Amino acid sequence: MPVKQRKICVMGFRAVGKSTITIQYVDNHCPETYNPTIENTFQKVIKHNGNEYSTEIIDTAGQDEYSILQKQYTIGIHGYILVYSVTSASSLEVVKVLNDKILNALGTEKIPRVLVGNKRDLENERVISKEGGQSLANEWECAFVECSGKNNSNVDEVFKQILAEIDKSQLPEQPQKEGFLSS
Repeated sequence: MPVKQRKICVMGFRAVGKSTITIQYVDNHCPETYNPTIENTFQKVIKHNGNEYSTEIIDTAGQDEYSILQKQYTIGIHGYILVYSVTSASSLEVVKVLNDKILNALGTEKIPRVLVGNKRDLENERVISKEGGQSLANEWECAFVECSGKNNSNVDEVFKQILAEIDKSQLPEQPQKEGFLSS
């Protein structure tokens, strides 16, 4: 079976843990210090649902609501991981703006994406409920995962979900059957 190519873009407000999630997933460790990312690309071969995927994961620089959506974040991308911190309401607002910018740039209402609430290990600092994140994901009709990049909790699930969302979007639509119902 041929290896499928997947290009995934990780986006979100600065300091929400985009790099931590990506490095934890690709290299199985948490970075010791926070260094703002300019942009970094990682490769990993992932086995999922009996398929092998050669993934290119683009870890973007932190965005804010005024950031211009870079053209390279829309060309050839199969799916988006939109990350916010459960400890920051403003990070969720930025993700909403990013989502709108991506949809507008691609001229579509539906794209493969996963909404990710990171830093679930900081339960005592939480300001966004799991239900709040799930509700937004339901509204967007996308997958939702809460994780802790620092503790490597549920990080694999983020990437499994984006692959599942991409696969789902690439299945040809079932044709509507025309005709009469038989009794």
